[in-house]
Amino acid sequence: MTQIKLTMEHIKFLKGKAHHLDPVLILGDKGVTESFIKEANNALSHHELIKIKLAGRDRDERESITNELVTALNATLIQKIGAMIILFKRNHEEPKIFFNFK
Repeated sequence: MTQIKLTMEHIKFLKGKAHHLDPVLILGDKGVTESFIKEANNALSHHELIKIKLAGRDRDERESITNELVTALNATLIQKIGAMIILFKRNHEEPKIFFNFK
């Protein structure tokens, strides 16, 4: 399934929803592994909107890892704040987040 096209209004809405979320995953020393991708995919499927903490990484490495995760998960990057990223991926079978605007 393809992702829905997010407008700036959608992104602002999702940032607001993510503000109070705790990270569901913390990327540790092992980096992006097959099992990490699987866990992130499961979390996205269940929640649609998740925070991931990229612990102990410099800015360039965080940027590279973020791009790798977005591609591997077919997710949309909503926001990056320091070592924290927020990802969104619509669960078309069981949507959890509903947008009240067009």
